[in-house]
Amino acid sequence: MIIPHQQLDTDTLNNLIEYYVLREGTDYGDQEVSLTDKVQHVMQQLNAGDIVIVFSELHQSINLMPKQQFNQLPPEAEQ
Repeated sequence: MIIPHQQLDTDTLNNLIEYYVLREGTDYGDQEVSLTDKVQHVMQQLNAGDIVIVFSELHQSINLMPKQQFNQLPPEAEQ
């Protein structure tokens, strides 16, 4: 199930994005990129609709993923 990011409290959304960015260990090459910049980049992708927030009732978990990847999931995986 997709959770519209606009429906989340600002602090909750920022914490979720920070957790995602830190967990993913995103590699930006030789450049040092601040956590703030990484969070801002993810927020831009959310606003553009390139990534979505997905809640799995089955696994009781939340994740961010590319919208295209979500659309390719079989219906039973979306639960």
